[in-house]
Formats: sequence, C-alpha cells, structure tokens
Amino acid sequence: MTEPTPERKAASQSTAALHRAVQGAASALDSSDFDRASKGLIASGAPRQVIGRFGHAVWDLDAYAFVEDPASVADPPITVNPSLWRQARLNNHAGLFEVVPGIYQVRGMDISNVTFIAGETGWIVIDPLTAEETAAAAMAMVNEHLGKRPVLAVVYTHSHTDHFGGMRGVVPEEDVANGRVAVIAPAGFLDAAISENVLAGTVMLRRATYMYGALLAKDPQGHVDTGLGKGLPALPSVGLVAPTRDITATGEEMTIDGVRLVFQMTPGTEAPAEMNVFLPDLRALCMAENCTANQHNVYTLRGAQVRDALAWSKYLDESLALYAPECDVLFASHHWPRWGNAELTALLASQRDAYRYVHDQTLRLANLGLTMNEIAEQLELPSSLGDESFNHGYYGTVSHNAKAVYQRYLGWFDGNPAHLNPHSPVEAARRYVEFMGGSDAVLERARDYLERGDYRWVAEVVNHVVFAEPENESARLVQADALEQLGFQSESGPWRDFYLTGAMELRSNGTVLKGIGGSAMGRGLVRSMTPELLLDLMGVRLNGPRAESFAFEANLVVVDRDDERWAFGVRHGVLHARRNAEHADADVTIRTSIVALADFASGAKVLDELVTRDDFRIAGSVTMLEELVGYFDTFEFGFEIILP
Repeated sequence: MTEPTPERKAASQSTAALHRAVQGAASALDSSDFDRASKGLIASGAPRQVIGRFGHAVWDLDAYAFVEDPASVADPPITVNPSLWRQARLNNHAGLFEVVPGIYQVRGMDISNVTFIAGETGWIVIDPLTAEETAAAAMAMVNEHLGKRPVLAVVYTHSHTDHFGGMRGVVPEEDVANGRVAVIAPAGFLDAAISENVLAGTVMLRRATYMYGALLAKDPQGHVDTGLGKGLPALPSVGLVAPTRDITATGEEMTIDGVRLVFQMTPGTEAPAEMNVFLPDLRALCMAENCTANQHNVYTLRGAQVRDALAWSKYLDESLALYAPECDVLFASHHWPRWGNAELTALLASQRDAYRYVHDQTLRLANLGLTMNEIAEQLELPSSLGDESFNHGYYGTVSHNAKAVYQRYLGWFDGNPAHLNPHSPVEAARRYVEFMGGSDAVLERARDYLERGDYRWVAEVVNHVVFAEPENESARLVQADALEQLGFQSESGPWRDFYLTGAMELRSNGTVLKGIGGSAMGRGLVRSMTPELLLDLMGVRLNGPRAESFAFEANLVVVDRDDERWAFGVRHGVLHARRNAEHADADVTIRTSIVALADFASGAKVLDELVTRDDFRIAGSVTMLEELVGYFDTFEFGFEIILP
C-alpha cells in the first residue's frame, strides 16, 4: 500500500470510474446552452487580463485557457467531474454580447455580468461587477464597440458585493453626488450590503477562500470554475456608492432616459435585499440572481443567514404571473440569457418547482422524523426537474440546500439528546482515537478504505486523528488524499474548491495563510457605514472575559454625519451604545469623521496614529481610551479551518 505524500495526486481508479459513468449523463444535457452562451457576440476576447493597483492581475481569463482545449469536449480531464467541466466551458464564453437591440452584457469579465440598457441619450447600467478594475474594463469595451455615451443611472439588483463593488469603474462618485447619475436599489440594500461584510466579515472572507478556490492553482487538478462564474477577482478595488432612490414595492415604475423599468421586490431570496427588473417596452425580464443556469444556494458555504426557499419559489411564481407573458427574453446577472417566451417560461417554472420541492420535501421528511443529515442523504430532485442542466448543483446542491431548509425551521439541534452537549472537536477526537485503538490503528484501517474509494468515510474518521494529533503528518496526508478525490468527483464548484483547499492546507500543515491579520472591511465600503454598525463592530471585537471588570463611558460625535451623537460605554464585558444620548461624566469625548471612526472600530489604525489626525479628536482621559483599545481583539484572517 502506497504511503500518502504531500504532492497533488492524479484521479484514483474509483474517481475515474465514477467520471466515466457521469460522462454519458453530462453529454446528454441540453447542448443548446453553448449556442445561448455565444449568441449575440459583438466582441470576443474581453481583455484577457485586467491589471490592478498592485500591478497584479485582478482578472486573468488566460488562467482558464486550459478549459478551452477542444480535445476536452469529448474527453474531459479525469480530475474534473464531467458535468462541472461542461459548466466551466460554458462560463468561459467571454466578451460583449447583444441580448436584444438596446440590451447588452459584458460576460466573463468577473464572476458576474454587467448589463447596459440603451436609453435615448445614455446608458442604464445594471450590476457593475465586483471590482472597479473589471467594471472599468467592461465600460471601455462598451465605449469602443457601441459608442461612448454617458451613464445616467445604475441599478443594484441586490446586496452582494459582485453586484455593486465596481460602481466607481462605470461612473465617478461626484456624478452621483451632483445628481447627474441616479443609483437605484431595493429597500434595505445599504444595511444588507454593509452588515454582511462587517460583523462576521473576517470569518466569511476566510471561508470564501475555500468556497471560491482563491488559493488553488487554476488547472485541472485545482480550481476550474465556481459554477456561477469563473471565479472572484483577485485583490479588487471594491467601492460602494449609496443609492439615491430606494424601490419599496412590487410594481413601482420609473422611466429613465426614455426606458421604462418596472420593479419586483424579492427580499429574502438570494439576498436579504433583492429585486427583479421588467423592461416592458423591450419585452425583457432581468431576474437579478434569482433565476440562473444552476441551482443556487439556499445556504452559502462561506456563511450567511439561511435564505427562504419557500419565498424564493413564490417570487418566481409571481414573476411567471406578472411578467413572463409579456417577455421574449430573460437575462440575469450571471450566465447567459434565454430567448423565446416558451423557453423562459419553462426555466422560471422549473426553478420555481425545484426550490419548492427541496423546501416541501425537507419538511415532509423532517415531520416523518428524519434528521437533517438523513434528509440530505436521501433527498434528490425528480428527473423532470433534475435532468435540466439549470437545476444541477454546480453552485448550490440539493444536499446542502436541504440542510439549510432544516436549519431555517428547526435549527442546529436534531432532537437527539446525545447531540445536545457534545465534547469540543479536539476533546471528542482524542476520545475517538483512543476508543479506536490509537492513531496507528485508525490510519491502517483508513488506508484500506482509501484504496476501496470510500473517501467520505476516510475524511470523516481521519479528521479525528488530525484534531487529536495535528502534528501527525501521516494523518494529515491520508485525509488530504481523501479530500482531493472528493474534490475531483464533485459536480459543485464550491464543493470541489472546499475539498481541494482543505487538502492543500493539510499538506502544507496550515501554513498557507498563517499570521495574516487585518480587517475584512474594504476601504471602499467605509464611507457608507453607519456609526451604529461600527459601534456594533467594536462590541464584537471586545474581549468580554478580559474586560469583565472594566468600566468606561464615552461620548461620540460624528462630524461628517451632521454631528450625529452617541453615548457608549463598557460594563460587564459588554459594549453598549445609545443614539442621541450623552454621558454627563464621560471619561472621553471623541469627535471624528466616519472614516476615522471606521479605522478605530476595525483596528485598521492604531490609536497613536489616529490621535495625530485632524479628523479624530479626543477630549478627556486618553489613558482610559488606551485601556479600552487594549481589550479589543484583532482578528487574524488566516485562522485554521481544516486543522484545530
């Protein structure tokens, strides 16, 4: 039996056999997707590389050139699930496309699409990508091939970064401030966009390195596709310009530069704040990220609040009833459009039923007494839904979406008292390994299961050895080999990237990101933050056990927010704050700009540096403020996931 080694491996015989079996089913999927993905091409070869502020490639389509190998059509790499390989080939279609006259998209320049609607004199832009750099490159393509026109309005369909982060690449912020450009978003957009990136930002961003394969090589043994798009831009310049107009109700209508837009509110679907856009005069429907060419996430593996699969299904049904009868084309902020009323209606109906099926059948099985993991193991879409390529689990999966539905209704506890208060992972692992006769005995059996191709079991059982004995290199390498094969077998891009990133970090003994600190907040987001959110962030950073006996009171004035006033303090290891209040005997009064407050709250700047700035002034006891800062934790981005 071969001893595992730190190098990446080829596909095993078990993986090769599985892929040969899958290849036939993948080949039978709707081949007209390739026609759709290339239809309306005006200019191919969107800039293959977009260079960022550090001289690095923010976007590098050349890195995915291996996906375009013609020989791989009939013979995909044996290290990639053939169905995922098909999706990767589709997502490699890049360039400027005409959807219908008057509607254009740049695709393949980012994980998302940016859409340009031609008005009488200028452009309406829908979802300006993740990065200022990629958005500017897309804008340049439009200017070159369609003629330069002013941007008159930007529509954010929802509150995820890849749909607003590139805003400054399409319009200067001053054009919004002086009223030349309208920025339209669903109600609740700003709070949702900011809060998701702040309070749990560090852990979400760290987990996103797993979900999107950010640390993996781009090759057939590494990252090939996210399913939703190629991948995320690298070290992007992300900004957020606040909306100037909130949409609050379905049916609300605006006319911009001669173009009528009718909005459908869909909160709690793919994002907390989201809306679809109907263009009645163009007979076109923009489905934001609510209806794309794969099954989406009811729960995203990077971590976020669970989405409402039932509401999602009902909003798709509402789209069918209100708008589909008057449409000839459906497009979204990912993937490629659908043309023809029959096609777009079938897509909406099928995805409506897929989300409803996962929701209803999860709860049916739960009410029959099955637990979350039992449901995920058993549930699958019926062939009438599951055979459609756009319902395949390239991004979300039936397995983890069913768990999300269970979690939304029933939470983490399955009702079994044995699971109510288990030992911590490390303590449980030590006991498991002892029960199983020690690590050598576990690894001997695990290698046998590895040879049999039971990679799920190897990953699970050897994880106990890794957590009990993280210095045990043999255990780490055995688990890495199992995770790698699971990655090769996965149809889901995020599952593949999670497995392969875990394998990589096990082989490197967790040194890939060790010691990397800093806040997850992008500087471009800071100006849109509220003082309340930043005070909440300070509360999250406060080390409660250490600060239990510390008593502190402060008054805060945010000078560039109309002198917005807050009273905050610390008692019992908790930071509390009240708006429009004042402590009569405050230890400190701080007069600050919102940017300086963000630097203070996030730990981006040390206090000694802040007190030298004109926009951060302190009156009172600097010593007390220094003591408060001493109780704040600094979050280290490169914390362990696959190791204890």
